Amino acid sequence: MSRSYRYLVFSLLYFAQGSVLGYFTALNALYLRSFDLSMTRIGLFSAIAIIPLILKIFWGMLSDKVNFFGLGYRKPYIVVGLLMQAGGQLIFPYIHPVHAFPLLLATGFFTLLGMALFDTCTDGFALDTTTKEEMGKIQGIMVAGRSVGIVLISAALGMLTHLTNWNWVFISLAVMTLIPLPFVLFLREPERTPGRTFHWPAFKVFGKKTILAVGLFGFLSTMITGGTNQLVNPFLRETFGISFMMAGFFSAFWGIGVTLGGLTGGRLIDRFGNKSSVAGSLVSALVAIGLLAMTSGTLLAWPLLLLFGLAYGYYETSFFATSMSVTDPRIAASMFAILMAMANAGSGVGMVLGGRMSDLAGFRWTFVMFAGLNLLIIPLIPLIFGKKRNR
Repeated sequence: MSRSYRYLVFSLLYFAQGSVLGYFTALNALYLRSFDLSMTRIGLFSAIAIIPLILKIFWGMLSDKVNFFGLGYRKPYIVVGLLMQAGGQLIFPYIHPVHAFPLLLATGFFTLLGMALFDTCTDGFALDTTTKEEMGKIQGIMVAGRSVGIVLISAALGMLTHLTNWNWVFISLAVMTLIPLPFVLFLREPERTPGRTFHWPAFKVFGKKTILAVGLFGFLSTMITGGTNQLVNPFLRETFGISFMMAGFFSAFWGIGVTLGGLTGGRLIDRFGNKSSVAGSLVSALVAIGLLAMTSGTLLAWPLLLLFGLAYGYYETSFFATSMSVTDPRIAASMFAILMAMANAGSGVGMVLGGRMSDLAGFRWTFVMFAGLNLLIIPLIPLIFGKKRNR
């Protein structure tokens, strides 16, 4: 199995993840509101649907420990997860959100369960097959693949609903999900060596200050980027009166920045090391988010959103690569999933904090707050890397 083939499969799997994430973050509320579903119920739907992403630790432990009927520890779970995500998308348009709300909740949970399963096992496969020298590159490819999916969804599906109907949106999402499937079937898993065999005592590593600092870095960085990203389109709409379609184009342009940030960030990590890149991504996020507070019109918003996207992609890639570098191979998927769960929790906190702060002080001061919170990460850098270590 060539390196380029692995890169292709990883990028396609994250593209499949990004397409559905793009729908849930940009279009799902619009779809449910078209049935006059209350925002309270929409919030409940989102909270329940995202539970599988927070509980990724269990899918990681399953993948680390259980060989799926002798077919492998990673590949069969990835296949099952892709089929679950695609199946959920095909069922979704046939459920009336008002008349069958419990069934809608179950379908949303089922769809995101599939995503969490194949995402966790993809991370595990990457950890099984990636050398330290290419960790930055592989995480850059993953971040870029996911953001490409978000770009296509943000730009295209809004127009698709205008030209046809929502059924074609969900069919398109299912097709995008299944694109990686034939490529996954030809993956070959490496043999499990004693150093990569599941070992319960390995979880003691979470008592180390280095690992705790990495988790806190993930929590804070995603709290900042997730909280900021949630506010961008409401800020532009309420301040400058942009349309929903224009909001989709702005999101797509931001996604292009994330793609470039992931690819560029991966190369920078491999060249200069994780420590330098964490510091660089911190500074780039502080500057980009601070500049968002000074947006004076939609014309200026384009380059600022691109800059924020670059910083967002660089930040994500730095955290993912740093997490890979400290992961114990005996509990690879489990440990990485725990670190990702901490990051997902940070994103949720950031969304709540950003929403409340924007109500109290306005969007611009909230951007200033999120920019300043980057400074909290500075004391974590020596805890993660020490004074001399850069990886």
